[in-house]
Amino acid sequence: MSRRTLAILAATAATTIYGLNHTIAKGVMPHYVQAFGFIFLRVAGATLLFWLIAPLGPRQTIEKRDWGRLLVCSFFGMVINMLAFFKGLELSTPVNSAILVTVTPIIVAVLSFFLIRERLTRPRLLGIGLGFAGALALIVMNEPQGMNAPNIPLGNALFILNATCYGTYLILAKKLTEKYHPFVLMRWLFTLAFFMNLPITLPEVLEIQWSAIPADGLWAIGFVVIGTTFMTYLFNVFALTQLKASTLSVFIYAQPIIGIAYALLSGHDTLSLLDLLAAALVFAGVYLASRRPRPGASGA
Repeated sequence: MSRRTLAILAATAATTIYGLNHTIAKGVMPHYVQAFGFIFLRVAGATLLFWLIAPLGPRQTIEKRDWGRLLVCSFFGMVINMLAFFKGLELSTPVNSAILVTVTPIIVAVLSFFLIRERLTRPRLLGIGLGFAGALALIVMNEPQGMNAPNIPLGNALFILNATCYGTYLILAKKLTEKYHPFVLMRWLFTLAFFMNLPITLPEVLEIQWSAIPADGLWAIGFVVIGTTFMTYLFNVFALTQLKASTLSVFIYAQPIIGIAYALLSGHDTLSLLDLLAAALVFAGVYLASRRPRPGASGA
């Protein structure tokens, strides 16, 4: 099996885990674990796991000139990204989060234009407009509150911030993945993130009443720490060694399908007409924004 095929399988596995995470993580927030406390568990757990598997990888030293990029990648990919998503999930719903994280390829298309001068064709510009229209509809036109969702518009806005930060991380991390082994890269990215997240997340983790959490709640926490954090970041950073950031971001297509289906089948959320219309706009936008320009296609 080729490394590219393995990269595609890794990206698919990461997307599946992310899709399930919308409902699984929501199930324990905020009753047992608050959003920022969850981030402490995620980052601390992943940091420990990446240091434990360090001997399985090569012995590489991060070059001095790469520490700045490493710090920025950690800030966007493991600090702001995580804090925004989990706070958004605490305030909004699994269906909304599953739809809105799909704008990541649109964000990547926009950021790629500004950061690496990747061309924006007219179809991609149309896709960007449609995607943002769908996202804006969910933020502005949605009900202010819902089932276990105290502030849906604010939560949805945080999902957009999450997608923006994750898209930035994918673009900036690409050069590092070409130079360092995934185990080495993840070990240092999460170590830096642990210290950056610590003052924000420590107060909430100290409030956790572990004895009051049932077995299924502990299982959900374990899934988020090991699956949604350790495994997905490892899968994605390996996928980035073989795939472009824009290609990897397209795997997010499957996430809303998995996320919405699981949320509905498990009875944790419902689907409104606004959700369907906004999802249609976002999916159409993602499709157009993710299309690779044909040779000779006019830019904008």
